[in-house]
Amino acid sequence: QVQLVESGGGSVQAGGSLRLACVASGTIFSTNPMAWYRQAPGKQREVVALISDRPTYYGGFAQGRFTIARDNIRNTMYLEMDCLKPEDTTVYYCNADIFGQRFWGQGTQVTVSS
Repeated sequence: QVQLVESGGGSVQAGGSLRLACVASGTIFSTNPMAWYRQAPGKQREVVALISDRPTYYGGFAQGRFTIARDNIRNTMYLEMDCLKPEDTTVYYCNADIFGQRFWGQGTQVTVSS
């Protein structure tokens, strides 16, 4: 079993930055994709960024503002979010795909005020 625990969410003013972290416990290989998702109330969960052994993927809204990174030794994934906008306000979730089985963290709230 894999457990994912996010941290780093909080409140920030527009234009500010936050760094999210996701610590994974259990067996995860560097080739297992990990990703950040977000979901606003009443909306579908959407991919923020995905990291694996293939080119990193970013959602259109994240391009140029967010950076995903991964420390395979510490089993930790990060999301550096810069130039935050009020529309980035929502819950952010960590995800790991372990050979087709998907695991989710509990989510961390990000609130951006104008």
